[in-house]
Amino acid sequence: MDDPTSPHSLAQDAAARLAELTGVERHDVALVLGSGWLPAVDALGQATAEIDTTDLPGFSPAAVAGHSGKIRSVRAGERNLLVFLSRTHYYEGKGVDAVVHGVRTAARAGCRSIVLTNGCGGLRQTWTPGTPVLISDHINLTGRSPVVGASFIDLTDLYSSRLRTLCREIDPSLDEAVYVQFPGPHYETPAEIGMVRAIGGELVGMSTTLEAIAAREAGMEVLGISLVTNLAAGISGQPLQHEEVLEAGRAAASRMGDLLGRIVPRI
Repeated sequence: MDDPTSPHSLAQDAAARLAELTGVERHDVALVLGSGWLPAVDALGQATAEIDTTDLPGFSPAAVAGHSGKIRSVRAGERNLLVFLSRTHYYEGKGVDAVVHGVRTAARAGCRSIVLTNGCGGLRQTWTPGTPVLISDHINLTGRSPVVGASFIDLTDLYSSRLRTLCREIDPSLDEAVYVQFPGPHYETPAEIGMVRAIGGELVGMSTTLEAIAAREAGMEVLGISLVTNLAAGISGQPLQHEEVLEAGRAAASRMGDLLGRIVPRI
C-alpha cells in the first residue's frame, strides 16, 4: 500500500478527482502537449470535459507562455484520451515529483500508453521549423530521476519501437532521432550543442525525459514526438527566442493535428 503522503498516493488522489470532474471512470491514452503543440489538440476528437490543472491535487498553474493550464478529456472512437495542455518543467524548481505528477496521474487514471510531445531545437539543417521528429531514445542531462530507491527500471526500449513503426506506416516521411534534455531554462550554448552532436543527440530541449522514465516505471508504453521549432544554437547564427518556438507551432498546427489524429486512435 502506498504511503498516504507519497507522490504515488497524491497521483491516486488526483486520478480519483479527475474521474469525478470529467465523469470518465477510466482513460486509455494520455497526451502531454509541449510548446507549439496546443493548436493541434482540436483534431484529436470531441472534448467531453475540460478542467483546470489546479482543480486536481498536486498540480501547479502553467508557468510557460504557449501552454494552457488545462486538462481535457477527449472521446476518440472507442477510446478516452486524457490530454494535458501544459506540463511542469524541471527548471521551474518545483522538484522532479511535480514534473512527473501528470504522468503518474494518467497511469492511475487507467492510461496504458502515453504520447509525450515537445518543442525543441534540431541539429539537422534539413529540419525546417515545424518538422515533427520521432524520439528514438534520450540522453538525460538533468542528473535526476523520478525513480527513488533500489527500483531498477529497464529503459532499453523506452520509446516504443512498435509505436514508432506505427507512426511511420501513417507518415513514412517521419525522421527519428535521439533527444537530449538540458535542465534549462536558458538555451544551450553553441559549444554545448557541439557536445550534443558528439554524444549522438540531434534534438535538444528542456522536458520529456523525466516524464518518459516515470511512464516506464508505471508500466506505460511511450511514444515521443518532437516538433523542431528552430535550429539549435550556433547552427543558423541567429539568436534563439521563445516566440519563434510558438510561431513554428502555429504554422505546423494542421500537420501536427492530422498526425496525432491519425496515430492516437491506433495506439
